[in-house]
Amino acid sequence: MMTPTRLLPLLALLAACATRPPPIENVVPDTPVQTACRAESKRDPAVKAVLEQLNPGNWANEQRVNHEARVAELRAYRECMRRNGAPLPGGVEALRPL
Repeated sequence: MMTPTRLLPLLALLAACATRPPPIENVVPDTPVQTACRAESKRDPAVKAVLEQLNPGNWANEQRVNHEARVAELRAYRECMRRNGAPLPGGVEALRPL
């Protein structure tokens, strides 16, 4: 028979293993312009030039280059969105006439 002193650690272990389901995210699918601009930004020459500086095995270099590549990719994405007259997500921007 299980005594309360032996049962308590077992209950603590079971409580620690309990998981909650992940929250449901409200994800809006990309528009065709967003999808095209994401693909274009990955192929941007500035992004490729930054990635050519990657030195695998050098942690500091990897961190710097990955950060600079993300910045260059975001810049290319935003330029593509502006060029196509699409509003940028996450802020207030005046709509431009087509």
